[in-house]
Amino acid sequence: MTTPSQLEQLVAACHWIGQKGWSPATGGNMSIRQDETHCLLSESGKDKGSLTRDDFIPVVIASNHAPSGRQPSAETGLHTLIYRLFPEAGAVLHIHTVNATVLSRIEKGAALALSGYEMQKTLRGQTSHEATVLIPVFDNDQNIARLVTEIEDSARHQPLKYGFLLRGHGLTCWGRDVAEARRQLEGLEFLFECEVQRRLLEG
Repeated sequence: MTTPSQLEQLVAACHWIGQKGWSPATGGNMSIRQDETHCLLSESGKDKGSLTRDDFIPVVIASNHAPSGRQPSAETGLHTLIYRLFPEAGAVLHIHTVNATVLSRIEKGAALALSGYEMQKTLRGQTSHEATVLIPVFDNDQNIARLVTEIEDSARHQPLKYGFLLRGHGLTCWGRDVAEARRQLEGLEFLFECEVQRRLLEG
């Protein structure tokens, strides 16, 4: 069950994301699991830096239906997919940073491989810079239902951890609670910036 503190932490995380410019022009969307059957998802068209508790809408995880009749994010299906795939997931953050967007365009493979960075240890279960962290990359698609099916099919063969990139779109990441999702978001954004700089310098 969602506690008031989790929703308050999500609102604070959204303000932090807004201050960093990671979800410009009302872009991005954020959610927490409310209970076994519902999540609370940010309403469409809202500036993420000024969200309040009232800007989060209950959504049925199994159907993407918003009983209130209000319009949740266009990417609702991506959030509910994570909650269906990972019963332990308690929060999902989707942002549009320059680093994530650029890397998603220049990475031609099915996944971005990160290795050799001490900050990989910000990700749950990572204990060494010597490991390789794979962040899947999917082609962007305005048909969210079709995109959800593609990601779900891929997850059967290549397990999803931490997050995934959409080409020319941004990063979706998650955690067991808001604090973990926020830490992993910040860690991944740092790693993406390092990777952009490394590729630029290496030519």
